[in-house]
Amino acid sequence: MVLEAIYEGHFEDTSHGFRPHRSCHTALNAVQKTFTGKKWFIEGDIKGFFDNVNHDILIDILKERISDERFIRLIRKFLKAGYLEQWQFHGTYSGMPQGGIISPILANIYLDKLDKYMKEYASKFDKGDRGRQQREYEVLTYQKRLVMRELKTATNNVERKVLVNRLKEIDKTRSAMPCFAPMDGNFKRLKYVRYADDFLIGIIGSKEDAVKIKDDIKRFLADRLALELSDEKTLITHTEKPAKFLGYEVTVRRSNLQKRNKRGSLSRVYGNKVRLKVTTEVIKKKLLELCVLKFSYHNGHEQWIPKHRSELINNDDLEILDSYNAEIRGFYNYYSIANNASELNTFHYIMQYSMYKTFAGKYRTTVRRICRKYKRNGVFTVGYTVKNGQVKERRLYNEGFKRKRPSYDRSIDRCPNPMPGVSTTSLIDRLKARKCELCGATDNLVMHHVRKLGELKGKENWEKLMIARRRKAMAVCGSCHQKIHHGTF
Repeated sequence: MVLEAIYEGHFEDTSHGFRPHRSCHTALNAVQKTFTGKKWFIEGDIKGFFDNVNHDILIDILKERISDERFIRLIRKFLKAGYLEQWQFHGTYSGMPQGGIISPILANIYLDKLDKYMKEYASKFDKGDRGRQQREYEVLTYQKRLVMRELKTATNNVERKVLVNRLKEIDKTRSAMPCFAPMDGNFKRLKYVRYADDFLIGIIGSKEDAVKIKDDIKRFLADRLALELSDEKTLITHTEKPAKFLGYEVTVRRSNLQKRNKRGSLSRVYGNKVRLKVTTEVIKKKLLELCVLKFSYHNGHEQWIPKHRSELINNDDLEILDSYNAEIRGFYNYYSIANNASELNTFHYIMQYSMYKTFAGKYRTTVRRICRKYKRNGVFTVGYTVKNGQVKERRLYNEGFKRKRPSYDRSIDRCPNPMPGVSTTSLIDRLKARKCELCGATDNLVMHHVRKLGELKGKENWEKLMIARRRKAMAVCGSCHQKIHHGTF
């Protein structure tokens, strides 16, 4: 794309949305690496960003780098084109369509002004080389140095024992207190990370500093970009309390616990570290969205109960299994970098028993009989037969939920939304050929979808089913699948 070629090299490293080799994970990883020791969060929320982009300001920003008037006119036509909703035409006099093919990069071009403003702001705000140690901590450090000096020259065993005990007392007291002064006016830091129209700021400084930064950003957005910072949703939070960013809860851990490092000496490896968490509310919301969860109440306590999905009952066994696997893997892929990723076992349990109940409803039997029929070595397995009579198997995901490294693949940002409808050709029939449709390989076949599903929110069920039926797909081997996605086939 022409715009990407012109602007990509000029964007700031603090921007992570809709860019090559960047994703929500890279934004969260930047937060985890650069927000260490921060005292305050500012959760940025721009009110209705995509609906309120000023066309004239955007065109002026484009003209700073592009002198081709025909190209500028083409962009203006895109902005003014309008859109159809329920066969009703809506003009676009401001803003840009969120589903537009160039809307993401235009958003980055527009908000790059904010990125550069924050870079300059941080350079002026940052102060001092390192934080000042607490006076009490300095005194104890000096006392420890004196005791160690005496210990080196002491020859009497009784005297040495007294000095060793004294050294242990000093270390115990030191390890229980923070090293640096919590409020040091001579040391300040500001870090900023943005993904699309969401941004998070971490500050070492006072709450008054945080309030001033928020006010300055609000003024800049209004004066320079004609955007409004939401006062209600732009929150200033102490880092001991969670801030919400890209579906995660972000906190900075306060801990004086020590652990031996590679050299064998004790160090505080947990203090001031950023923690990313997936919350119970996020898991609950996703399960409700997938229609696999219902509630019962016992003694005032809410209990989660899996439920079947009637919209999947008429599908093939393999299609039902693959729908659940795609949803489990997609949710895990996104939240795999959470410090408490093991919490996703709850999500897996509800999905697993929802699938059992769906199969039980399909065959009008019980969950126990379904498990007895389909489980192989404790894992739910669906078999299918290929043309030569060989039996193949697919299994329900059972590889656990360990924490992973961040993904640099932009596809991580798209949560899977498998449709409950019936595809144009049965998945089992497509796989029975046991042959890659591109190279002829016969192992590790997967289904490649030529186009990803578009935005489906707000569409009726019959519309979703129709879209799913017309979706183009082909059976390919793992090698060809990778080449297709990397653009090297």
